[in-house]
Amino acid sequence: SLQLPDGQDLPLPPVILGELGKDPQNPTVCFYGHVDVQPAKKEDGWKTDPYTLTEINGNLYGRGATDNKGPVLAWINAVETFRVLKLAMPVNFKFLIEGTEEVGSLGLEKLLEEEKHCFFSDVDYIVISDNLWLSNKKPALTYGSRGNACFFVEVK
Repeated sequence: SLQLPDGQDLPLPPVILGELGKDPQNPTVCFYGHVDVQPAKKEDGWKTDPYTLTEINGNLYGRGATDNKGPVLAWINAVETFRVLKLAMPVNFKFLIEGTEEVGSLGLEKLLEEEKHCFFSDVDYIVISDNLWLSNKKPALTYGSRGNACFFVEVK
């Protein structure tokens, strides 16, 4: 849980872990994504409710569609396509879908530590589907990452 400044405890949303396939001949790929969104208020410049898909002049507007619900759904749709077409899965799939990425992935590090010898023990590759487009018309496909470094600096 998360303790708010007023002392109230707020329960964290559950993390979804899912898997499909256990073929030892196939590599195991873990797909990461999140379904939470950045806070949005109409006074911040939004013309529509941030959590309601809205059509305006033939365009659809929805909060979190590209960051990160669309990419999460794309991987789920890919798995569904393999199953519907009765194609052999090229990899074993694992999914890690969380709901607190926009506020620092609260509780995720603890879950990863708890599951490193169980759920994540056979993961060969990780695909992070959370990334930005290069522009409004140029999607980006991230195929590599060198790691992350996080630090805090306090100046007095």
